[in-house]
Amino acid sequence: MTRVPILMYHSITDAPTPETRPLAVRPGDFADQLGHLKDRGFTPITLGELAALRRERREPPARPVVITFDDGYADFHREALPILTRLGVPATVFLTSGWLRDAGPDAAGRPLDAMLSWAQVREAADSGIEIGGHSHSHPQLDQLPGPALREELRRNKALLEDRLGRPVTTMAYPFGYSSARVRRETRAAGYLAACAVGNAMATERHDVLAMPRLTVSRNTGLARFRNAVEDNAVPLIYLRERLLTKGYAVVRRTRYAVRQVRQVAHGE
Repeated sequence: MTRVPILMYHSITDAPTPETRPLAVRPGDFADQLGHLKDRGFTPITLGELAALRRERREPPARPVVITFDDGYADFHREALPILTRLGVPATVFLTSGWLRDAGPDAAGRPLDAMLSWAQVREAADSGIEIGGHSHSHPQLDQLPGPALREELRRNKALLEDRLGRPVTTMAYPFGYSSARVRRETRAAGYLAACAVGNAMATERHDVLAMPRLTVSRNTGLARFRNAVEDNAVPLIYLRERLLTKGYAVVRRTRYAVRQVRQVAHGE
């Protein structure tokens, strides 16, 4: 069974905002991490390529790795894209369409930092970066009622495809939160693959609409990064994160159930 590290990045900057700081990786650290992947013979592919390999039951390349970025911060264009281009490394960027700098009448939600513009998104796509969805306004999708959930997924996908002129078939759940209901709507919206967080290596046993990723944060030193991508005791490396995720999943399911009961009680 092939075990694939799918790496989850957010901001790549030396000057993060207080809100993005915990998940903001320094450009120098990012370059060192990609250098390690190259030195160790990893083959970077996009999430769409990984999904296609699974769908078509084809053998993956040697030591596959998927590099992903969430939200669509402007520093991706300024800091990450030049490093990726110089090293010839493909990546997948999951965009929150309502957060983009020039979203105009489509603006929605509250961006945490300066965001990419549509022109920068097109430039990235033209350079070989896969563009995926990340909802329209970045809500907790598993807490939304059906109509709002469908709007978040479909509006995001439609805007990206319209602006880029190409299919958008992959997405990542904001905050990593999903549920069976969310995954059904994700498939119905036309997505072929989606990422959660999970902090585990992705294998064929995982639902293609809930593939786990490994968090890369500001505190991910090179030694921890090496152990994670080399699959050395990943459950122990991410023990705290995995426990928090499982605990909060129970809280979210309870919140949604209570909300449903209240709606029924009030005849909504």
